Amino acid sequence: MTPKNKNRISVALKIMAALIMLQSLFFKFTAAPESVYIFSVLGMEPWGRIGIGALELVSSVLILFSATAVGALLAIGLMSGAIYFHLTRLGIAVQNDSGQLFAYACIVLLCSLALLYLHKAQLFLTVTQLKKKLF
Repeated sequence: MTPKNKNRISVALKIMAALIMLQSLFFKFTAAPESVYIFSVLGMEPWGRIGIGALELVSSVLILFSATAVGALLAIGLMSGAIYFHLTRLGIAVQNDSGQLFAYACIVLLCSLALLYLHKAQLFLTVTQLKKKLF
């Protein structure tokens, strides 16, 4: 893969993952009935809704503006949790959404996995820098 193609793919993946996570923040932070329902079923309302929203915001900013690999790693964790709860507690379709939230979580997970692969050197660099600061 040429560096130019890698960059184009990376930009497309970043935008897709970040936009999906960022658009969901409106619903989480305004206590939309769908979000309140989801986190109530999980026993995580309101702290889980707000906390997950904050983590998705951090992940989106990292993906778009600086540490893409770290943001992608955080998004992988968040979306893995979302997919797990859809499959075990919520169901794929939540409140007649035809599985849209589940599909978005899957898309963000796949984009984040691809970003982590494309930017894996950045992750190792970040870990190395942390080791130097801590030890």
